[in-house]
Amino acid sequence: MTATPGLATHTPPATDAPGLLRAAFRRHAAGVAVITAMGETPVGFTATSLASVSVEPPLISFGISETASSWPVISTTEHIGVHILGEHQRELAATFARSGADRFAAPTRWSPGPEGVPVLGDVPAWLVCRIAARVPAGDHHIVLAEPLAGDPAGAGRPLLYHEGGFCTLRD
Repeated sequence: MTATPGLATHTPPATDAPGLLRAAFRRHAAGVAVITAMGETPVGFTATSLASVSVEPPLISFGISETASSWPVISTTEHIGVHILGEHQRELAATFARSGADRFAAPTRWSPGPEGVPVLGDVPAWLVCRIAARVPAGDHHIVLAEPLAGDPAGAGRPLLYHEGGFCTLRD
């Protein structure tokens, strides 16, 4: 094959599709959020799949694995909390990402918010949302939710997830 000047040529690496997906998305910087809900006890998990979907009507989305410890509550609850994490909250993000961790024990700061949803303290922004839909997507569900209340006025720069770890913006 002769290369055309100005055009890139690519030979796809031999890899399996799940591995390719993971490798490609390691290169994608994503904001870090914690999703919470109240069951018999509070549940929560770290999410990097949070997205704004629509302004009219206002909708957000995130993905959650069917094997996640929070899924049984998220699959039936009406309301969830969405917390945008700041660069000062790497340890909080790690706590909510760690399997088997007591995520709501000290030093995690939280209180019951609107609709009884656990609201984390000291975050740059939080929302309490009503779940509008749960859409099966492979081994995950995509959750669509409508913001009802919140506070977008917290301080701090965003925490990011990139190349398998938490990081911050550089000026």
